[in-house]
Amino acid sequence: MMAVEGPFLAAIIARLPEAKFNLAAYGVAYSFALLSEAPVIMMLSASTALVKDNHTYTKLRNFNTMLIILVTFILLIGLIPPFFEFITMHLINLPQNVSDLTYTSMVILIPWPGAIALRRFLQGILIVNNKTRLVSYGTMIRISAMGATGFLLFKYSSIPGAFVGASALTAGVVSEVIMTAFICRPYIKKLRVLKSDLAEQYLRYREIARFYYPLALATFIGLGSQPLITFMVGHSNMALESLAILPVINALVFIFRSMGLSYQEVGIALMGKKNEGYKPLRNFALKMAVINTFLLGLIAFTPLAEIWFIKISGLNQNLAHLAVLPTQILVLMPALNVLISFQRAMQVVHKKTGAVSTATALEVTGIILVMIISIQYINFIGATAAALAMIIGRLSSNIYLHHTNKKALILNLHP
Repeated sequence: MMAVEGPFLAAIIARLPEAKFNLAAYGVAYSFALLSEAPVIMMLSASTALVKDNHTYTKLRNFNTMLIILVTFILLIGLIPPFFEFITMHLINLPQNVSDLTYTSMVILIPWPGAIALRRFLQGILIVNNKTRLVSYGTMIRISAMGATGFLLFKYSSIPGAFVGASALTAGVVSEVIMTAFICRPYIKKLRVLKSDLAEQYLRYREIARFYYPLALATFIGLGSQPLITFMVGHSNMALESLAILPVINALVFIFRSMGLSYQEVGIALMGKKNEGYKPLRNFALKMAVINTFLLGLIAFTPLAEIWFIKISGLNQNLAHLAVLPTQILVLMPALNVLISFQRAMQVVHKKTGAVSTATALEVTGIILVMIISIQYINFIGATAAALAMIIGRLSSNIYLHHTNKKALILNLHP
């Protein structure tokens, strides 16, 4: 359901005045928003794995609150005008008007990381209580609030498209966290009366940090690649056009990637301490990867691509043509996303989270190297270089985790 956001908002922005500038500004702002949420996004995995009773709930809730304060403070520092202008205009090389649009969009998105952190913490509690269906109820509220906000601003306001997109995203995620908090109340009450066993009652913040740090680092490195890609695309061939189409391409690919996003938590919940669930989880992952890749390929390699980018997304003929090749390159990303979710789940189950951050560091290294070579030496169009870099970077991460998990599977094979 969350995958609806990207195509919907991109289609709205593309139909408003100065679409190219606003799509570029929205894409840059969204990449910064992703970076700001990076330290908190793994709170879902942490909550699923650690919250068992009142003590662990309280400890992780307090840890999450401190994280929210820290991340929001850093985001506010980044919005100091001279610093922000240095990043957007001098490092990324954005025009003044696009930088200004990006700044206001980021101000609108200030509640984003805090709402994401709280929502994912609460969703972990629902997963622990086998109430995964209730998670989707909150998401339905998010999509409804996002859609209503986007449509009303599109129809009845004259604000720039980038502001419409940022406002809709903020309205959606704030509505979702309110709904999730309401749904979660009875399960929090149950946790409040549960006492810790000897193994859990000594859970300390230091231990939470030791468990969570590699996960947060991995996400920070991974999502940090988005601003990095934005920076390098800003210095590429057809930079502004590439920045304009990347949000549209990513929105389409995310529809099929999204199927694998929550598979990490599925794996954590069902893997078993001795990998009892490994084979059925692996087989399901393979089927999901094949289906998602096939469906994206059906759009990317057929006339459906033109229908999607022009009729649905609202791009003009030139931008739509530029978007096709990067989409074709990214056709394997849904499969690789399912695979990495499954691979990371094994690491979390066995509390070997350090390998997750190492794998992500390899991924970002691959992205940087491919971007430098393809932009500086081959002169690829920025969007094409970005797509190629994302695929090669993710493959390097998958290969590393495959070898690491192979050892874990041998050591912890269920008899």
